[in-house]
Amino acid sequence: MIAEKLNRINELARLKRERALTADELAEQAALRQEYLAEWRAGAVQVLENTYIVDEHGVKRRLKPKQGRAQPHGRRS
Repeated sequence: MIAEKLNRINELARLKRERALTADELAEQAALRQEYLAEWRAGAVQVLENTYIVDEHGVKRRLKPKQGRAQPHGRRS
């Protein structure tokens, strides 16, 4: 994410603490947050796709993709 966008997210957060944000500012904040989260998730997936597990015999294996949907924190089935 470009530093300008991250600075804008932080600026909107500071403004929100000082006063109520306008409808346009709220929409901009929501859009920037969604973009940030999408980029963060893509980076996390990329890291996991390039992660290897080494077993006790020294054999390297890639992580297997998780099957099914992830459960929210605190919820286990």
